[in-house]
Amino acid sequence: MQVIVQGNDLDRALRNLKKKLQMDGFFKEMKKRKHYEKPSVKKKRKQQEAARRRKKAQRFRKPERD
Repeated sequence: MQVIVQGNDLDRALRNLKKKLQMDGFFKEMKKRKHYEKPSVKKKRKQQEAARRRKKAQRFRKPERD
């Protein structure tokens, strides 16, 4: 990953870096790996995330017509 600093504007470059890391899922991964997660807990979390994604997708899906 690369961020270009233009005109010595380090604040903007840092903001861009953080945004790219956020979009890449870096912070989420770091938070997840902070502590050990038992396999049973990991499986349950993945199932809950999948259910949340399905529910969200269903909200935005077009209604079916007969």
